[in-house]
Amino acid sequence: MPITANNPDRKSWLHVDKNSDFPIQNIPFGVFLTRDDIITIGTRIGDTAIDLGALHQLGYFEGIPLTDDIFLQDTLNDFIADGRKTWRLVRDRIADIFDADNETLKDNKKNKEVVLFRLDEIEMQLPVQIGDYTDFYSSIEHATNVGTMFRDPENALMPNWLHIPVGYHGRSSSIIPSGIPIHRPQGQTLPAGSDTPIFGPSKLIDFELEMAFITTAANDLGEPIPIAEAEEYIFGLVLFNDWSARDIQKWEYVPLGPFLAKSFASSISPWIVTLDALEPYRVESPKPLKPQLKYLQYKGKKSYDIKLEVAIKPKTAKETVVSKSNFKYMYWNMVQQLAHHTVNGCPVNSGDMMGSGTISGSTPDSLGSMLELTWRGERPITLKDGTERKFINDHDTVIMRGHCEKDGTRIGFGEVSTELLPVFIPKKK
Repeated sequence: MPITANNPDRKSWLHVDKNSDFPIQNIPFGVFLTRDDIITIGTRIGDTAIDLGALHQLGYFEGIPLTDDIFLQDTLNDFIADGRKTWRLVRDRIADIFDADNETLKDNKKNKEVVLFRLDEIEMQLPVQIGDYTDFYSSIEHATNVGTMFRDPENALMPNWLHIPVGYHGRSSSIIPSGIPIHRPQGQTLPAGSDTPIFGPSKLIDFELEMAFITTAANDLGEPIPIAEAEEYIFGLVLFNDWSARDIQKWEYVPLGPFLAKSFASSISPWIVTLDALEPYRVESPKPLKPQLKYLQYKGKKSYDIKLEVAIKPKTAKETVVSKSNFKYMYWNMVQQLAHHTVNGCPVNSGDMMGSGTISGSTPDSLGSMLELTWRGERPITLKDGTERKFINDHDTVIMRGHCEKDGTRIGFGEVSTELLPVFIPKKK
């Protein structure tokens, strides 16, 4: 079935700035609270939010098999569970409704008043109820850098790294949308030269530049997803800041891996950009350095040219861009990650989220964490206001952005922006 929404020549009757992340070719999906305190599923074109619940009630999705309440929910989980055919039909219909040549809604003032919202009239919510969250470790540059720091250059990659997409099962309770501040976590750390841990605030708070994909219900217990079918079960992607407390992590991660150092917070961008919207931006993945087992072998272009950047903004200063990377650098791509995740029969559900792992490139300005950018704090970064950063300070805001661009069309993710607050202090009762 062709994806008519992707037509690069299509224009919208809604205003779209030239460098907007959200032209009519994007049509992402999200959940927002309206000016009337109603939660609805919606989309966005330019700087206009569109209430899909109202649009459906007014009959604009006639002919598409949708339940009456599919967009009147506080998560996208049920819509995602309907599958790729439904996602594509809905997205194509939205493109038609808001096409510059379609006057059906354009000339209906009464309907527009209940369907369209300015961005300052809505409050974005977490788009899905995330049942399970997995974080991978799939950038060879990042894994090599970390291995070099904490082991040695000759043994930077663990023996399994070139054979499997390494990952761990995380928590979902502290995954939050952009705009919600987080607190500096506390935990156990081991002071230099000591063999006894202490308790207190983490001193080494770091961001991790990642992307994450959202799945639909895919398989039964015991049933692997073949790599050739994996894309059918991936709804779309978000920007993902997987916060880390490096000093807590260093003390706790042996033998079972990250725990408190990662579970205090992760932040995502609120609009999910579909794989359909990213279709024109497919690129080749990096070539394997060692032969991969058959269940991980794929055909075609399975990576995406998504330009990424990270900025740090102190409380009273302008932001400084500290990293520029690209999703296409990932050694293990999404279809390999999903095929590996389920090869043992692990079931995947609608709304599950899979983090890419930190995305680093091969140049000093393309590294995806402060751990790498400052090389464990040995090479501090100077911001525009003249202050230095080894890691993230209290009241710093970390901003991540991402977009694709080709032949004059830009598809973006907006941003995920999060302020780090001091340690939480309970209010006196």
